[in-house]
Amino acid sequence: MSFSTETQPGVCAEPPEATRGFVFNHTMLRVKDPAVALDFYTRVLGLRLLRRLDFPEMTFSLYFLARPEDTTAAPEDSSARTAWTFSQRGVLELTHNWGTEADADFKYHDGNAQPQGFGHICFSVPDLDAAVRWFDDNQVAYVKRPEQGKMKDVAFIKDPDGYWIEIVEAGRLARLGQPTA
Repeated sequence: MSFSTETQPGVCAEPPEATRGFVFNHTMLRVKDPAVALDFYTRVLGLRLLRRLDFPEMTFSLYFLARPEDTTAAPEDSSARTAWTFSQRGVLELTHNWGTEADADFKYHDGNAQPQGFGHICFSVPDLDAAVRWFDDNQVAYVKRPEQGKMKDVAFIKDPDGYWIEIVEAGRLARLGQPTA
C-alpha cells in the first residue's frame, strides 16, 4: 500500500526527486541546566542519550536524545557514533550555553508566553492514563490534564525549562478535528 498525501493548498503532491532520502533528524531546545533537563528527558520520558558534543571555544554543549529502535547499532567510536546520531529519526537536541545553570534569574522563553512563537513538542504514549499516573508520581507540572478544556484526551506537561510537551495516545485521537454530533 503506497502513501498518498492529504491535499491542501500549498501541498506538493509528490516530493521532488532531489529530496529522496531526506529524513527529519532533530529539533533543538535550549536548556538552563543540562543535569536537570537530562534527568527529565531520560528518566521521566524514557529517552536515551545518543551523543554529547562539547564546543569549548563557543562555550556550549549539545545533547542528542531519542528512543532508537535498535540500540545495539550505536557505535562506540566517537566519530562513528556522531555520524550514527545524525542518521537517526525523531531526535531531541538539548543545547546548553555554559554558565546559565549558575544564574538564578536566567530563563528561556518557552514560546507560549507573549509574544508567542514556538509551541510544543509531542510524545505519543501507549496508555495515556498510565502516563498521567507516571507524571503525577514524578511531580511533573501540567499545562492541561486530559480531562480539562475542550480538547479531551490530550495532556500538556512542562519540562524543567517550561517548554510545553503534548502527550497523546494515538487511538484516542481517531476523531480529532472531526465535527461532533
